[in-house]
Amino acid sequence: MEERILRFIAALRATGVRISLAESADAFRAIDSLGIKNRLAFRTSLQSTLIKDAANLPAFEELFSIFFGDQSGAPMLNLDDDLSPTEAQQWAEALRQLNQQLRDMLERLFKGEQLTPQELEKLSKLVGLNHSNNMHHREWMVQRMKRALRFEEVQKALQELAETLAQLGMNKERAARMTQMLQANLQTIEDQLRQFAGQRIAENLSEKPPADGIDDLLNRPFNSLSDRDMDRLRQEVQRLANALKTRVALRQKRSHTGQLDAKATIRANLKYGSTPIEIRHRARRLKPKLVVICDVSTSMRFCSELMLSFLYAMQDQISKTRAFAFIDHLEYISPDFIGLDAKSAVSHVLERLPTGFYNTDLGNSLEGFQKNHLDTIDGRTTFIIVGDGRNNYNNPRLDIFNRLARRSRRTIWINPEIPALWGSGDSDMLKYAPDCNHVLVANTLGQLTAAIDKLLLG
Repeated sequence: MEERILRFIAALRATGVRISLAESADAFRAIDSLGIKNRLAFRTSLQSTLIKDAANLPAFEELFSIFFGDQSGAPMLNLDDDLSPTEAQQWAEALRQLNQQLRDMLERLFKGEQLTPQELEKLSKLVGLNHSNNMHHREWMVQRMKRALRFEEVQKALQELAETLAQLGMNKERAARMTQMLQANLQTIEDQLRQFAGQRIAENLSEKPPADGIDDLLNRPFNSLSDRDMDRLRQEVQRLANALKTRVALRQKRSHTGQLDAKATIRANLKYGSTPIEIRHRARRLKPKLVVICDVSTSMRFCSELMLSFLYAMQDQISKTRAFAFIDHLEYISPDFIGLDAKSAVSHVLERLPTGFYNTDLGNSLEGFQKNHLDTIDGRTTFIIVGDGRNNYNNPRLDIFNRLARRSRRTIWINPEIPALWGSGDSDMLKYAPDCNHVLVANTLGQLTAAIDKLLLG
């Protein structure tokens, strides 16, 4: 308990609550006097000794419930002992009609088993929760873990389960009651994920100082960045862009003067009896012509903004850039960058686009591109998509994407989501990927810098 209290105090400090060593000692003395068995007295001991400003009460309340709240949540119901042999056979038959992952999840719900600590740790690494130290991203992390567990597919299977059991001969009311109990168990697992996400973010807050070095920020996932972190990365983009420009310019110079074209040299000197009088070099690489389509929905905004910042900081290494942004429809945004930095330009664009997590429609945006901007793509164009490939179950318009990919010189997709999540839920990424020359994962500014270096290398 003493260790947990120390982490709680460290987390409060990391959120901006000023707590001196003397006040920490006062908290421990108060707890020694009042004990920890009475929850209200324990909470009062901590609040009265650690909180001096009413503005810090919300942070205290949130972190207290995470560090010292009820960890167990609602009890899960075990349906195994409640079924007759006939009903158990009907249940097994209904499960056989599902794929293995759904069967495993429904069996867990049927037995009333929560996720193990090992499973939670695996999920934490998978979605980047171990790097998150912003409590505002708690619900977003919960959604990512639910997506990894395919919650939407499980919920859909539960909705169909009552009908399947009834078709197999089970009483309809009995089947409906079973699915209600399974839904309750699923909700308990969601509560477990929410509690775990809050606890892990709070622990990250308690273990990390509030001001991290820039190297840490370069390797921190976009979905765990705070507004303050983004301000620092916006400044860092210009330095990284300058370094990339130098590297790209050097590569282009070497491609013109440093690489001998042996076949062309032999052909050119046949008239001299093969004496190498005229030396031929490989042709200088053409500066790429880019068409960039960026998803600027809530989950993608930081990644897309930094990508656009890079490209517009490197215009002297690019023949021409035409930039587009979309959420539910496409907007041509290159004019918005005239005289504006990327943050201001993206903010200006968002005034013309709806906000929210669940209204992304890339398919509709591709249709708008084909209708109004198809002539911007030709055999010299590098076509770039920056997005997570999620369409909210709308038509992905793979036919249009295939046409655009075939018209372009190269098609590159930059996705901040880890490949393990591609194809889950509303993700169409696995359908788009075959038409791409490269699919690059860029979940941090460091990875995004490497991705841009690679696309300029081609």
